[in-house]
Amino acid sequence: MEKTYIQITSGRGPAECCRVVSKIVEKMLKEAKQQGIYAEVVEREEGELNRTLLSAVLFLAGENLDTFVDSWEGTVQWIAQSPYRKFHKRKNWFVGVQCLSVYEENLWNESELRVQTLKASGPGGQHVNKTESAVRVTHIPSGISVTASDERSQLQNKKQAIERLKIKLAAYEQERAMAFVQSNWQNHNELERGNPVRIIKAELDK
Repeated sequence: MEKTYIQITSGRGPAECCRVVSKIVEKMLKEAKQQGIYAEVVEREEGELNRTLLSAVLFLAGENLDTFVDSWEGTVQWIAQSPYRKFHKRKNWFVGVQCLSVYEENLWNESELRVQTLKASGPGGQHVNKTESAVRVTHIPSGISVTASDERSQLQNKKQAIERLKIKLAAYEQERAMAFVQSNWQNHNELERGNPVRIIKAELDK
């Protein structure tokens, strides 16, 4: 079975682009299910407005993933009137869809990671146990950190935290690249900008 991670990002574009990210996630999950592909949202960054996302990361598993990914990967152009700015003339909104190159552990310099142990807390602040089994791992250069406390074993939580950190770091790098592309989109008016792999026309309330 093939596995991959894919990111949908607004590239720090306006609220309309964040809305499109949310819509694309819905469409991608639906299409994956129709094609017998397992899809799960494993990371999301909420936008400022309700039902909007700055970015999201999906985990995909199944057969013939290349075909599914190729149909989405690249720039997606969403054509719709802005639901937030009634008289805004712009109707073309762009988001990026990319496979993530997840960090390999052996490429990390241990000095770049800070590992802290914490007491795992349960509902109502009750401790799951009295030992410091939860683990927080911080990537010092970027400041990105993740915490894992699902397992009773500190070692298992450390492994889980590092796996989550790999995904967040890959998404972070992709987001930075996408932000640069988004700035180019907003500085030019040509319709062909971004060379969209998909063009989706949507009604205002869809």
